[in-house]
Amino acid sequence: MTTHATAPVTPEPGAAPEPEAPPRKGRFHFPSAFTVLAGVTVAVWLLSFVIPAGQYAKKDGAPIPGTYHSVHLTTSFGARLKDLFLSPVNGLYGVTDAHSGLTAPGGSGDFFGAAGVFLFVLAVGAFITVTLKTGALTAGVARLAGRLQRHGTLLLVVLMAVFSLGGTTYGMAEETLGFYVLTVPLMLKLGYDRMVAATVIVVGAGVGTLASTVNPFATGVASDSAGIGTGNGIVLRLLMWVVLTAIAAWYVVRYAHRVKKDPAQSLIAPMAEDEVLRKEGSIAVPLTMRQKLVLWLFAATFVFMIFAVIPWADIHVTFLPTLGWYFPELAALFIVAAILVGLIAGLGEKGTTGAIVEGAGDFIGAAMIIMLARGVTVIMNNASITDTILNALDHAVSGTSSGVFTVLMFLVNIPLAFFVPSSSGHAALAMPILAPLADFAHVSRGLVVTAYQSASGWVNLITPTSAVVMGGLALAKVRYDRYLRFMAPLMGILLGVVAGFLVLGAALG
Repeated sequence: MTTHATAPVTPEPGAAPEPEAPPRKGRFHFPSAFTVLAGVTVAVWLLSFVIPAGQYAKKDGAPIPGTYHSVHLTTSFGARLKDLFLSPVNGLYGVTDAHSGLTAPGGSGDFFGAAGVFLFVLAVGAFITVTLKTGALTAGVARLAGRLQRHGTLLLVVLMAVFSLGGTTYGMAEETLGFYVLTVPLMLKLGYDRMVAATVIVVGAGVGTLASTVNPFATGVASDSAGIGTGNGIVLRLLMWVVLTAIAAWYVVRYAHRVKKDPAQSLIAPMAEDEVLRKEGSIAVPLTMRQKLVLWLFAATFVFMIFAVIPWADIHVTFLPTLGWYFPELAALFIVAAILVGLIAGLGEKGTTGAIVEGAGDFIGAAMIIMLARGVTVIMNNASITDTILNALDHAVSGTSSGVFTVLMFLVNIPLAFFVPSSSGHAALAMPILAPLADFAHVSRGLVVTAYQSASGWVNLITPTSAVVMGGLALAKVRYDRYLRFMAPLMGILLGVVAGFLVLGAALG
């Protein structure tokens, strides 16, 4: 997922590996999300000795505007040093004492750690990995491409919609790397270029993630950190997904038609092996009955997840029950679904359990980032500086209209998304501070979540620290500078449209 920590790119079997240049001495490499968050943790701990302590009066856990006041912190230096030492542990299973308000492992009070989200991320990883092991996803997309091969425009739109659907539901990212071996020869055979082959995948899945509806790594983690349900704000996000996917598809199709009509309009030079790939095309292998059942179960799991998290009663849909599921129930759903997929696909007991363990291992990085980011929040809360920062931000945006406020939230999150490329880590880090501002501005916290995830998704379409972007371009053999030139107009369009949706959401309240 784009929500994961940046991981090394491993080409799928059959894909031509890119020659790896030897590392040059003195060359700067942007640090991983783990290093960034470790630095943030230490920096925030040091700043806690400088930023004055203060608190808001609370009602049902939410700060009451106008009640901020300074407090005298009596915590010793040793205790604060212990907070730094225990911050990752506190981020996982810290408990906030009802009397002192301090968070620490064990004890009694309100559970603050991200253990529920942590387990949920591992469960989703297990489910996705088991499904990929069956070959059903790859075969399904190949089959779809084979059927639409003679209808180029329709094929581009459908493929982008499929990848976008993966992005909006579960943050499809690293999983896309296996599809380049299919799309590159197919797009060349249709008269397009490698840029089309790359952007059908990167832009398709990326725009879906930008307009996440129930993506657990962006929307889910952010909603949890904001203290709201995943279904809060889903109507606006669903509308955004439809419109932004349509815009992205139009943009890619427009370029593809121009290149097909006049190959000289291509942004990338043709390669010697392109003609060979055009002749080879791609072969769509028929889906087995087991693979069809796996695809149906895969889709049904996400459909049921959407149904389970939406507060139907709040949007005046009375004929559907509001289940109110949260991370514990959703984690169980994906674990059971992973087992069912393995059994249906015939992976056997060892194959299924092995894939579940492998999937959980692949996603442990994302889960640990959430844990680290939540640990930063614990340091801030224990030092009583969270409300001080919140009060300063409140003064900075006070007096703005709700529409301007939501756009500001979007713009503020753009640099944060660049420095913390993991969307789940970004969410866990920023939402505890930014979400309460929505209460002060009299807008829905769900709108702040939408602003955050839009900023994260927007940046991750082009960020050079993303293994998904850089790995995908390497597999398609598209230069990064050419890709940036292609994306520049689209990035401007998406920026404007997202801002418009946020203003609309604020106006509709």
